[in-house]
Amino acid sequence: MFKLFSKDFWDVTARLILRNKIIILIAIIITTLFFSKQWDNMRFTYTEANLLPDEHEVNITYNNFLKTFGEEGNLIVLGVKDNSLFTIEKLNAWNKLSDSFKNYKEVETVISITDLQKLVKDTRNEKFNLEPFIKDSITSIEQIEILQNELFHKYPFYDNFLFNKETQTVRTAIYLNKDIVNTSARKDFVIDILIDKIETFEKDYNLDVRVSGMPYIRTLNSQNIIDEINLFVIAALLVTSIIFFFFFRSFRATFISLIVVCIGVMWTLGIIGLFNYEITVLTALIPPLIIVIGIPNCIFLINKYQHEVKLHGNKVKSLQRVITKIGNATLMTNVTTASGFATFILTESQLLKEFGVVASLSILAIFILCLLIIPIIYTFLPHPKDRHLEHLNKRWIGGFVNWMERMVKQKRITIYATSVVLLIVSIIGIYQIKISGSLVEDMPKEAEFFKDIRFFEEEFNGIMPLEFMVDTKRKKGVMKLATLKRMDELEDLIIETPELSKPISVVSLVKYSKQAYYNGNPKYYQLPTSQENSFILSYARNSSSDVDLLNNFVDSTGQYARITTFMKDIGTDKMERIEENLQNKIDKVFPKERYNVTMTGKALVFQKGTKYLVKNLAISLSLAILLISLFMAYMFRSGRMIIISLIPNLLPLLVTAGLMGYLGVPIKPSTILVFSIAFGISVDDTIHFLAKYRQELQANNWKIKVSVYGALRETGVSMFYTSIVLFFGFSVFTISSFGGTVALGALVSATLLFAMLSNLLLLPSLLLSLERSIANKEVLREPAINIIPDEDEVE
Repeated sequence: MFKLFSKDFWDVTARLILRNKIIILIAIIITTLFFSKQWDNMRFTYTEANLLPDEHEVNITYNNFLKTFGEEGNLIVLGVKDNSLFTIEKLNAWNKLSDSFKNYKEVETVISITDLQKLVKDTRNEKFNLEPFIKDSITSIEQIEILQNELFHKYPFYDNFLFNKETQTVRTAIYLNKDIVNTSARKDFVIDILIDKIETFEKDYNLDVRVSGMPYIRTLNSQNIIDEINLFVIAALLVTSIIFFFFFRSFRATFISLIVVCIGVMWTLGIIGLFNYEITVLTALIPPLIIVIGIPNCIFLINKYQHEVKLHGNKVKSLQRVITKIGNATLMTNVTTASGFATFILTESQLLKEFGVVASLSILAIFILCLLIIPIIYTFLPHPKDRHLEHLNKRWIGGFVNWMERMVKQKRITIYATSVVLLIVSIIGIYQIKISGSLVEDMPKEAEFFKDIRFFEEEFNGIMPLEFMVDTKRKKGVMKLATLKRMDELEDLIIETPELSKPISVVSLVKYSKQAYYNGNPKYYQLPTSQENSFILSYARNSSSDVDLLNNFVDSTGQYARITTFMKDIGTDKMERIEENLQNKIDKVFPKERYNVTMTGKALVFQKGTKYLVKNLAISLSLAILLISLFMAYMFRSGRMIIISLIPNLLPLLVTAGLMGYLGVPIKPSTILVFSIAFGISVDDTIHFLAKYRQELQANNWKIKVSVYGALRETGVSMFYTSIVLFFGFSVFTISSFGGTVALGALVSATLLFAMLSNLLLLPSLLLSLERSIANKEVLREPAINIIPDEDEVE
């Protein structure tokens, strides 16, 4: 099969491309139009990325909870911390703002101060009635003072739900319709209605309204992703084109390269639409990635074309040689890069699978576009002028190559010592790496919605839902006093945990019922005794008022109960400790033969997903190394060469991992990608160098030193060019407002810079030091794929 990629194959390919250029251009235009039609199928994600497989135990538990109680992430909260709120005008305006949201079909219910009800004992009818705290609008300061006294001192049921009695922060809870929470209708409500009304209110009453809740955070976060796609694409085009022009000093060559990568981006977006994938934080990175990876292809092809033109002046012969001599090399390097991304397809995470599919197909597509468009466009253009070829004689590039050669000749021990020190220091750093399962850590720190998250964490201990589902294994088992007492014990531990908010459950409602039975005395806000339970529950059964409240916390059969708390944005280590403490309490309090208690919620699912991805990181990276090693083995037919080639590519990965440990950059969904991406790209330089090295060996009668220095001089310039483009190209991601994207860009850039130096200094040093064991024809047999044809093979 691989014999297809021989001299004859590329000769035929070159002739087909150059003789059928009009047909090929028309085919590219038609394909581009086809892909542009697929853009309509692209959709932006309206949920957090699910990092776990559908059949994973954590997902099954979460889905079971949703089936019983419905979507848990449908709460939006509005909050105000301002003493001036407690004036007649502003408090009425706040209540009016809250009530106004009840008129929208997207809203299921709104709970504000005006909706708070007192549970009042009706002795004559032996039932509880509900009376509002505020019957009509506020008309006097005395009413406000009574309201404050009642809310902050007499009714603990509502404490930490709609107000913080310590700071007197007040909030309103808006529950969205569960059917629209994960659809585009949520975005329309949040952007066009909610934000607009709040901004008007703030302007009219000079109050700072804080907004949070998972639907709100998701919406603005998704909008940031959408905005940054355009930013990344423009920035990547700008940076790479400036660097390209700096190297080539040719508007023509720069413009041709931009055309190629822009078409590549159009194809990438078309692939996403074709597969009906969502635009996530990861897939949003692929369009600028294609620009960054595509430009080096353009550099290799255009540089070779100009080199050939300068050599013999024949334009047609030069273009044919570009395809025959560079085609194999660019194919192999793009295949290895695509392989690094394709390994994500083999993971069980749908998020990573989609990223792997789109990225690997897009990389192969950009290779095809470069190979077809660049030679064809140059057939229509005049012969390059002398000024277009001046960059081939740059003295400073020659100085850089001379420095590398001098280092390899004279400072080999220094290179090895530096590598060993870096290795030891990096291994120490690796042991300091932490895992982060935070839902909000990567979100834009300067965004208002992120500041609001921190506000609600401080005032109400967080907005990330953590849920407990108690299965009593029998109908109406929830309202048994024994069950309520067990739930109360669990809630006591939740209250004692600083990272968790006060829990909400049927237990609170039963305590409130006892308080109401004793005429609202707050000291009776506690579970009833077995003696009290029967007559308090008889009052509750005669009341229709508690039915709606019960529906939120108990299912229709009375078998399942729900305890809801909210957690702060905490690290994985803390979360695991809290989870362990809670699980120990559950195991102790709830006998397994009578109860089944599960912990779930978005925050927990995301944290478990991050840990799962870490395992997948090891798998995907191992697969990338194995796959690329097999490529090297087939290309060079030498086991020793595989080992030699892997060392300079694995060292940069270890250095980067060490840096993450020292700089406190945790392993998380965004930074997990660094290693497979960097390895897949950096190994391209190794392939180019070793291919040229083998060619030099044959030309120089297997003389190692001459061949190493010849390969270094020949490939050093192009490796430097491409590495600089890749370094600055990936650096574009550091302008992101997402912490994870910034870390990804910085880490990949640093890794590729280390990889370039490693391939230009450590790799040649290893070849020279091990010359006796590798400098023979048995070790370097005739390759299966001749990546760089000999000069006399191409006529």
